[in-house]
Amino acid sequence: MNSPSPLESYSPSREAWRMFRRNHTAVAGLLLLLLIMGVTLLGPSLYPIDPFEMVWAPLSPPGEEGWVLGTDQLGRDILAGLIHGGKATLLVGVTAALISVFIGVTIGALAGYYGGWVDEVLMRITEFFQVLPALLLAMVLVMLFSPTLTTITIAIGVVSWTAEARLARAEFLRIRELDFVKAARTISSSDARIIWRVILPNASPPLIVYAALITGVAILFEAGLSFLGLGDPNVMSWGLMIGSGRQYFLDAWWVVTFPGIAIFLTVLSISLIGDGLNDALNPKLRER
Repeated sequence: MNSPSPLESYSPSREAWRMFRRNHTAVAGLLLLLLIMGVTLLGPSLYPIDPFEMVWAPLSPPGEEGWVLGTDQLGRDILAGLIHGGKATLLVGVTAALISVFIGVTIGALAGYYGGWVDEVLMRITEFFQVLPALLLAMVLVMLFSPTLTTITIAIGVVSWTAEARLARAEFLRIRELDFVKAARTISSSDARIIWRVILPNASPPLIVYAALITGVAILFEAGLSFLGLGDPNVMSWGLMIGSGRQYFLDAWWVVTFPGIAIFLTVLSISLIGDGLNDALNPKLRER
């Protein structure tokens, strides 16, 4: 039985995973993110304390009466808030990133593929959203509707798609003139099939990298909105913990420090993963 040749055994996904594994900081980021996700998913069953329940005197320092990270201004367990709040924070980040990527890729793909007046109209719409301050626009959207977790997530996704659209447009403009796309046109493939089945898979590496990075940006957006008092008061999140405890920072540093560290570590891990994906999916960087 003949063994497969190196060309036959070559797999782009396997090669990308091999390159990703060689990036030690990216692997460290992946392990850190997996640890954070494990704590948020398994933690509530292992530490079943209601994050909204008053368990001890307000603003008790870490370690007092067995409360590892202390209590906040309402006497709620900060450790319980971190464990339960991580789920909402990560959910906002991932969902807002998916919304942003969906809008950005759709607009960028149509603009880059069709060109002409379609490109002109869609890019003018993109520029309109791009010149608006993203945080200010998100604040307006949240204030116009009720400040629920769903509203916050949609608002973040709606204001953060412009860079993805421009990136998708650039990739489609580059790829649409390549030979395999012209071959797909010659066999009368539909525009929808060429866009989503032919061009998009080949344009996906930089889009995937940006999608990973925008997840961290969305988490910071949620924290910023909560810091300004626009968080959902009925759902515990790290941003809500920082927003509700910001005025007590000078007297009780632990109220905002621990959720701030959680956000920092999460965004850092996502950024490291994004850098690793960029190295693994970019052929120009594989021989560094």
